[in-house]
Amino acid sequence: MLHIHHLTKSFRHLTVLNQLDFNVEKGDLIYIHGINGSGKSTLFKIICDILKPDTGDICLSDDAHIGALIENPGFLENETLAYNLRFLASLKHQYDETKIQTLCSQFQLNFHNHNKIKNYSLGMRQKAGIIQAFMEEQNFILLDEPTRGLDKESVLVFCQMINKFHQEGKTIIIAAHEYLQDIHYTKIYQLIDGKLYEDQDF
Repeated sequence: MLHIHHLTKSFRHLTVLNQLDFNVEKGDLIYIHGINGSGKSTLFKIICDILKPDTGDICLSDDAHIGALIENPGFLENETLAYNLRFLASLKHQYDETKIQTLCSQFQLNFHNHNKIKNYSLGMRQKAGIIQAFMEEQNFILLDEPTRGLDKESVLVFCQMINKFHQEGKTIIIAAHEYLQDIHYTKIYQLIDGKLYEDQDF
């Protein structure tokens, strides 16, 4: 699904990713942890082609359809949840309102709420961000601190959702500080000094 070889990325004089190697197989459910500023978000942005690496090779399989939640989810602030999700899904002509409403219901979000996104709480925005990462049948999902702002019940729903989508064959990478024991990870890595190391301590 993804092959990264000798990836390097620096910002001014700070090297964030340093000759990083990373392989992701189809069907992996991966957890990446590391301290603030270790490069988790930077790695995701490079995979999504939001940032360009300084050096290194990135090979993504032709059938990879990426869904991502990276840092703070961005929306059309003066529009409703329904408008935003319809707009995002229409960009790739993958709009399935029944599926989107089902995802919203799981997170107790009212798809037909007339409130504008700018009035949503952090947790509600986060739920919307998670939904948009899955709503178009994406098969390669990158989630950066996905449970930020979520209450305990919503975290449980999130874990159940991740396990279900993984069972359906989706490849998922979660980068976060919080280790969620209810998620059935297949591989765990720690990002240290710009490199990924498989973590056997969990």
